[in-house]
Amino acid sequence: MENLDVMVLRTLRDWRAAGKRALLATVVRTWGSSPRPVGSIMALAEDGAVVGSVSGGCIEDDLIYRHTQAYSGKEPGHQIPSGPPSFVKYGVTADEAHRFGLPCGGTLELLLEYDPELAPIEELVRALEQGRLVRRTVRLADGRVTLAEADTPAELSITEGQLVNTFGPEYRMLLIGAGQLTEYLATMALFNGFAVTVCDPREEYRGAWSVPGARVVSEMPDDVVQAFKPDRRTSVIALTHDPKLDDLALMEALRTEAFYVGAIGSRRNNEARHQRMIEHFGLTAADLQRLRGPIGVFIGSKTPAEIAVSIMAEVLAVKNGVTLPRDMEVGQAKNLRAVQANDPGGIVCGVAGGR
Repeated sequence: MENLDVMVLRTLRDWRAAGKRALLATVVRTWGSSPRPVGSIMALAEDGAVVGSVSGGCIEDDLIYRHTQAYSGKEPGHQIPSGPPSFVKYGVTADEAHRFGLPCGGTLELLLEYDPELAPIEELVRALEQGRLVRRTVRLADGRVTLAEADTPAELSITEGQLVNTFGPEYRMLLIGAGQLTEYLATMALFNGFAVTVCDPREEYRGAWSVPGARVVSEMPDDVVQAFKPDRRTSVIALTHDPKLDDLALMEALRTEAFYVGAIGSRRNNEARHQRMIEHFGLTAADLQRLRGPIGVFIGSKTPAEIAVSIMAEVLAVKNGVTLPRDMEVGQAKNLRAVQANDPGGIVCGVAGGR
C-alpha cells in the first residue's frame, strides 16, 4: 500500500484531469478524542467516489450524501459546492458525536476545498514522487494554492487567512536479507505506507522473493545504505544473522539520520555484534547507542509472522515518538525471564526466542 497522502493527491489529480468536479477535505482541528489526526486528507468526486479518510466512516458518508445530491441536482436544497474553501464542524453536540461515530467528547473541523486547480496538484504529486518535502499553502479567501520546498516536517497550521500543510516525503524501510521474516515485515511495512527496499546479494534468497511492491536489489548492503542516503524518515533493519552482510550496513546506517537502525538476533548475538563493531570498526559505545537489538517488542512471539509484528510495532512506536516501557523491550523481558527460570544463557537465535 502506497503512502496514503500520495494516493489521495494522485487520485484527486486524475479526477480533475478527467474533468470531474471534486473536493479535498483536510482535518484542521480536533477537540477531545478524534479518529484521525490533524492534517489527514480525503478527496471526494462528484460521482461519490472517495479516497482517504477523515473519520471512521460516518463523516465520509455524510459528505458523500450531501455533495453527490448537490452534484446530481436531485434535491433543490443542496447547492453545488463551489467558491472559496469553507470550514465544517462535526461532533459539536453529543447527538452529533453519536450520529457520526466520534469518540466521547470528540469534535473535528474540516477545511473543504472545492474543485482544486489541477496544475498545483500535479506539481505537488511530482514533488512527492521525487521524495521531496513540500509545504502547501492555501489562501482561504479564494483557495489559491502555492507550493514551496520545505526543510523539515511541520504540523498543520492555520494563520490569518491561510492554511499551511506539509506533505512528504514517504517513510522508507531498507531491509537487509530476503528471507521469510523479511517477507512478513515487508508486507506489514507496505501496508503501513512505507516504501520498502530489500537488499540481498545472495541469489538463492532473492530468487524466492514473493512480495510485490517491494524493490529488491542485489548489491552489497553497505553500498546500498550509502546510495540509499537514509534520512529522518528512514528505517534500516538487518535480518540476515550474517555479520559479513549486516555489520558494515549497520555501521553505515548509524552515520545517517535514520530514525530506526536495528538488527535481529538474541541478547548474546547482540552483545557479540557490539563487541565486533568496537574492536574491528573503531566504533564506540556512544556510537552504538542508536543500534537497536534485540529488535521488537516483547509479545511472546515465536513464528516469523509474529516476530514481524513485534518488529513493526517497535518501528511504528519510534516513528510516532512513543517511548515503550523497559519491560516491553525484548532484551529486558528475556533477561527477566532468564532470572526467573534460572537460565543464565538464554538462546542463541533470536528467531526462536519468543518476542
